[in-house]
Amino acid sequence: MHIAALLAFAAVSFIGIATPGPTVLLALTNGSRFGVRRALAGMVGAVLSDFVLIGAVAIGLGALLAASEFWFSVLKWAGAAYLAFLGIMMLRSKGTIDGMLKANAGQVRGTVLAIATKSFMVAVTNPKGYLFFSAFLPQFINPAAPQMPQYAILALVFASLDFGIMFGYAVFGSQAVRFLKTEGTKWLERACGGALLALAGSLALYRRAAN
Repeated sequence: MHIAALLAFAAVSFIGIATPGPTVLLALTNGSRFGVRRALAGMVGAVLSDFVLIGAVAIGLGALLAASEFWFSVLKWAGAAYLAFLGIMMLRSKGTIDGMLKANAGQVRGTVLAIATKSFMVAVTNPKGYLFFSAFLPQFINPAAPQMPQYAILALVFASLDFGIMFGYAVFGSQAVRFLKTEGTKWLERACGGALLALAGSLALYRRAAN
């Protein structure tokens, strides 16, 4: 793989990841709720989903979703429903820092697993991710060379950028919450919840390019 192609892939990926989406919004919310250390679990979950998505595209799942209306719809509605559920939960949050700390006490393991699972599920149930990678990744693959090692390199680059950007969002969330009183924290969570609901709506209305 040429270094110029790799740099171009990194630049485009950085812009795409930095644009607020479900996983970075969760990183922001997790940082404000639990702090950066606990938010790391969500970042790990999202990074794992990156490898799943790119691996799926490498073996042809992205092409299947592009060709099958049924499986595309199944994944689309599952992803939209999950995003809507998370958005509603955030909208119902009372934003009380003391209450969140008490709720998290003694439930570290379960909460960490839940944080990681949320970020993972948000990404793997989004068919737009599979279609995006199916259209995006082949442009940087050299067909004359073995393809799996190239997909592995692209996955590592993308996952590294994804982790770094999510870390930045989590840090911002953890710092912002220090300057927000209870009411401000509540509205931060409601803003993120509203954004997730909007993303759920856009996903529900999303159609394959062939339609």
